[in-house]
Amino acid sequence: MNKILASKLWWLFLLIVLVGFNYLASVVHTRIDLTQEKRYTLSPATKKLIKGLHDKVTVTVFLSGDMPAGFKKLSNSTKEMLQEFKELGGSNIQFKFEKPGEGLSDTAKEKMQLHLDSLGLKPTNIKVQAKAGEAQEERLVYPGALVKYRDREVAIDLLQGQDMMGGIQSLNNAEALLEYKMARSIQKITADTVPAIGYLVTSENQLNYNVFDLVDRTLRQEYRFGFVPIDSVPVIPTVFDALVIVKPITPFTEKQKLKIDQYVMQGGKVFWLIDKLYAEMDSLMRSHSDFVAYDRNLNIDDLLFKYGVRINGDLLQDLQCDKIPLVVGNYGSQPQMQLMPWPYFPTLSSYSNHPIAKNLDNVLSIFPNSLDTIKNNIRKTVLLASSERSRTLSTPAIVSLNSIKTEEDKKTFNQPFVPVAVLLEGRFTSLYTNRLSTGMLDTLAGMYKQPFRAATEKESKMIVVSDADIVTNVVTAKEGPLPMGYNQFTNYQYANKDFFLNCIQYLTDSSGILETRSKDFTLRLLDPQKTEEDRVQWQLLSIGLPVVLVLVFGVIYQAIRKRKYQGKK
Repeated sequence: MNKILASKLWWLFLLIVLVGFNYLASVVHTRIDLTQEKRYTLSPATKKLIKGLHDKVTVTVFLSGDMPAGFKKLSNSTKEMLQEFKELGGSNIQFKFEKPGEGLSDTAKEKMQLHLDSLGLKPTNIKVQAKAGEAQEERLVYPGALVKYRDREVAIDLLQGQDMMGGIQSLNNAEALLEYKMARSIQKITADTVPAIGYLVTSENQLNYNVFDLVDRTLRQEYRFGFVPIDSVPVIPTVFDALVIVKPITPFTEKQKLKIDQYVMQGGKVFWLIDKLYAEMDSLMRSHSDFVAYDRNLNIDDLLFKYGVRINGDLLQDLQCDKIPLVVGNYGSQPQMQLMPWPYFPTLSSYSNHPIAKNLDNVLSIFPNSLDTIKNNIRKTVLLASSERSRTLSTPAIVSLNSIKTEEDKKTFNQPFVPVAVLLEGRFTSLYTNRLSTGMLDTLAGMYKQPFRAATEKESKMIVVSDADIVTNVVTAKEGPLPMGYNQFTNYQYANKDFFLNCIQYLTDSSGILETRSKDFTLRLLDPQKTEEDRVQWQLLSIGLPVVLVLVFGVIYQAIRKRKYQGKK
C-alpha cells in the first residue's frame, strides 16, 4: 500500500477505488433507519407480499416535472420506497416516473386524462415557477400512480382521505401512508380471490339511491358482494366473510336477531351502522321549523349490550361540524341563504393510533347518536369521536334550525370526545344461551346443519357505528347519487369512504397490511423566526466550512508529502 501511495500513479489507484465504490453503490442499495418512528423500515407484511409475487408488477408514478417542494419531497419518498420494493421483488417490481400526457397530442392527452379520471385519479391544481424571476403558472398534477399486473390495473391517489386544505401536514400524512397504499394496491391487484361481503336486507328495509355509492361504487367494485335477505334464509351463510347492516328502520324480530347472533358465534364479522333515532333532513325541510327526533325501537339494544356496547337515545352536536345553506334574512321578498355551521352534522376524528382511522381526514356524520361501552371481556377501541367541544341532546331531542342562539349556548358544548364508532374484539358470547327450546336447538343442528353455539370458538371482531349516514349519499336532480361524505354546497370530500373500506379490510384481511397505516411521520420543522435571524451564520457554515476543510486537508497532505520526500533526499 505504501508503494502505491508513493508512486506517481497513486491518483489512478484512487480513481479505480472510487469507481468501484460507485458501482457497488449502484448495485447494492442499503440504508440504516435511525428515525425514532422507523419511517424507512418496511413492515414484515409488506416484505412477505413483495417477495411472494409471481409475475411482474409495473408502477407508473405521475409525480414528475416542476412541482412545489412538498410534492417533490413526496415524489422522492415514493421513489425510495419503490426502490426498496424492487430490491425485495427483483424483476417482479418495475417502476417509472412520468408527467401525464407529456409528448402526446392533445387528443391522446385528453384520452389519457379521461382514463385516469375513470379510475378515480383526480388532478390537483398547483402553482409552479419555471425560472427565478418569472411569474408563477398553474398546472395540473396527478398526485398518484397507476399499478398494472397482467391485464389488471388500479389507480392510487396518494392524497385520497387527506384534508384538501391541510397543506404540508396532508403531504406529510400522504408520506406516512405511502407503504400502505402501495402495498394494498399490489395486494388487491394480484389477489386471486377477494373476501365476500353480505348486505343485510329485510322485507321492510328496501334499498334506495341513498346507498348507491356504498353498494354499486364501493362494495361491488372492491369485493365479492351479495344481498342477505334475512327473512328468506334459515341461517346467514358463513361463506360471507363480513356482514354489513346499514340503517334498519323497523324493529328486529327475535328470529332475525338469533340468525345474526349465530352468524357472529360461527366466526362471522359484523359491521353495524345504526341510527337509533329517526332524524332526517327531509323532515326539517318539510316542516321549515323544529321537529322531534324519536326512537325507532329497533329492538337490538340487548344484542349490542351483550357484545359490549350501547347506542344512546340522544343526538350528538359538535362545534366542529359541516356547513349547510340556511336562511339568514330576506332581501325584499327573496330569502338570503348563507353557508352556516350545522352542529347536528359533526365532523368526527380519530384520537387513537388504530390503523383504521389514523392519518385520515375527518369523517362527516349526520344526526349521530352517542355510544357507551359496557364492561365485559371484550376489548374496545374508539375509532371515531367528536371534538372536545360537543354535547348530547337527550330524548325527546328537538332538532332546530337555529340550535345555537347565543354565546352562552356555546358554553354548553362541554362534553369532549364522545364516541360514535367503536371496534369490539374478543370472544363474544351468545344472547340466546339457555333461552332456546329443545326443538329449536334440534332444528339448528339437524335441518340447518348449524348447531347452536354459546360463544365464538376463537377471537372475533365487529364494528359498531351509531350513525348509518356516514355511508349514505346525497342524491341531486342534476348529478344523481353523489359520493358518500361529499358536501355538494362546499364541494368538500370527507374521508367517509376511506374509513368504511379500512373497517371492512380490518374485519376481513389477516395479512397485516392495514397495520402499516399506523406509521408516524413526525414533522421536524425549522423555527422560521430563528432561521431568519441566524440565516447568515448558517449560510457561512454550510458553504464556507466545506471549503475550509478541503483547504486544510490539502495543506496537511502537501506538508506530509513534502516532509516524506525531503527526508528521502
